[in-house]
Amino acid sequence: MAHINSICVYCGSRPGRNGRFSKMAKEFGELLAAEKIRLVYGGGNVGLMGVIANSVMTAGGLVTGIIPQHLDEEEVGLKDATDFYVVDNMHDRKRMMFDHSDAFVALPGSIGTLDETIEVITWKQLQLHAKPIVIVNVDGYWDPLLTLIDNCITEEFTSPATRGLFHVVSSVTEVVPYLKSLPEIIQETKNTLI
Repeated sequence: MAHINSICVYCGSRPGRNGRFSKMAKEFGELLAAEKIRLVYGGGNVGLMGVIANSVMTAGGLVTGIIPQHLDEEEVGLKDATDFYVVDNMHDRKRMMFDHSDAFVALPGSIGTLDETIEVITWKQLQLHAKPIVIVNVDGYWDPLLTLIDNCITEEFTSPATRGLFHVVSSVTEVVPYLKSLPEIIQETKNTLI
């Protein structure tokens, strides 16, 4: 059984138009705190990012926020997070978030969330890590992405094994039980990650 101490959550810096997304982020934050799993995230205090981070902290959990300097003021960084780091650039942010996390979870978000999610899947495909990746497909939000990946498989630009690089759930309540059901995670990461 996997022992998860920290989860990196990728999610939007806006709340989106579907009110269920903010409720889901709040619920997931409460679940992480109850399970004593540290939240690692992009450091913002806005949108779903702010909702989940504040939810974890309100419930007594631990939060590591990592934000690049140029977004610190724009996204109003959550400076009272348990640990708050301001880094030089987006590449440093991604690497630090990766290094501090045992698993990755994608909630609804925009291009940045998509970029981070696809990148960590790509790193796994290249066998640069073996950490679990979970996509939370609430209300079918990620259906277009899953369709695109299936099309890449159909058009033979990737193998069907690509769908096995990540796991899809329909609610945040499924995330932690799924992660706990996995065998112990291999934590070694190649130095060539990025």
